[in-house]
Amino acid sequence: MTTSAIADARERIASHLIGREHELELTLAAVAAGRDIVLEGPPGTSKTTMLKAIAEEWGIPLMFVEGNADLTPAKLVGHHNPARVLREDYSADNFVAGPLVEAMQQGGFLYIEEFNRAPEDTLNTLLAAMADRSIAVPRVGIIQAQPTFRVIASMNPYDSVGTTRLSTSVHDRLNRLAIGYQDEEAERGIVALRSQVSGDLGQQLIADAAAVTRATRRHPDVRQGSSVRGAIDCVLVAEQLAGLRGVLSHEDQGYQPLVYDAMVVALSGRIHLDEAAETTPERVLREIWEDHFILEPAAAAPG
Repeated sequence: MTTSAIADARERIASHLIGREHELELTLAAVAAGRDIVLEGPPGTSKTTMLKAIAEEWGIPLMFVEGNADLTPAKLVGHHNPARVLREDYSADNFVAGPLVEAMQQGGFLYIEEFNRAPEDTLNTLLAAMADRSIAVPRVGIIQAQPTFRVIASMNPYDSVGTTRLSTSVHDRLNRLAIGYQDEEAERGIVALRSQVSGDLGQQLIADAAAVTRATRRHPDVRQGSSVRGAIDCVLVAEQLAGLRGVLSHEDQGYQPLVYDAMVVALSGRIHLDEAAETTPERVLREIWEDHFILEPAAAAPG
């Protein structure tokens, strides 16, 4: 693909994203150069959205694999159909391709989420595919990858529970891009796009939900805060509560309690407290709510 074609693709793909122009450019450059890459960042930072948009633009499949302890080499590469093996013995015809082989044969992206949760022997299966663009499958032969085949992985740097330390060999075959949370303006745009709420009440809900969700990432008792998905759900839940309670404006007396209730539903399960913190998600959210609706307006008031 020529540089001008990649630039045109970048512009079209960027129309599907909000606040990810730089990361998109770097990811596009890596995959267009024929490289495999790991995207390292917390959930809800548009990694999957970006990859879907790139694969759709290029007209190639995107194979999803969830990294976990159950992801064995056989599940990744494929296996021989047991019933046919009993009848016919082993052959290439009764081999059932796994996502790695499918991605290689179809020239797609193999996207492994939670990459560092997969067992080490499973990750080592990828080494030949990344280095040689081919793998040897017993009783099948050599599988050659199509030119557009890529291995793309994602990892959450804030969650180390149940993860595997990646070997030097794996690191050496992967480019890396750290992806953080978008800025507040971009997150408001994402919430507005995904929630589809309207009117003055909707706009205020978007602003407040984005603000309190971002505050969960700064609270001293929170190890990992909520992604923008929490803000989207907070808006959607609050909109329904507003209808149930007859709240028509953010100036109504019931607006602020309504937002807190929506926060509890949407955010309490998405924040992960520090192990040493002697508190609860509800208390943390109450502190954030008070800071946003009581302390900050009081500090900004004249006089």
